[in-house]
Amino acid sequence: MEMAAEVGSVEDLELEDVLQIGYGDVRCAESGGPEPGVGCAGRGVITAINFLEEEGAYVPDLDFVFYDVLGDVVCGGFAMPIRENKAQEIYIVCSGEMMAI
Repeated sequence: MEMAAEVGSVEDLELEDVLQIGYGDVRCAESGGPEPGVGCAGRGVITAINFLEEEGAYVPDLDFVFYDVLGDVVCGGFAMPIRENKAQEIYIVCSGEMMAI
């Protein structure tokens, strides 16, 4: 999201700008989000997933796609991978730390 703000909008980005390919052809994209208390992080999740789809990041030979998103649903965007059937299996991982509650 920070890169999109720097260049003007998400439409001004290319997939190569945000997707890093590492060891074993592992592909990684970090979407980030708005400054805390300023914007809707859920909207950032929706924007990021839509961008990756539109730019062809979800190639057929992917074995797994992991979404590491916050557990709250203030704006609803965090539930997008579940809500729009973008996952075949979903695992919810949480901790006993006070910040997780």
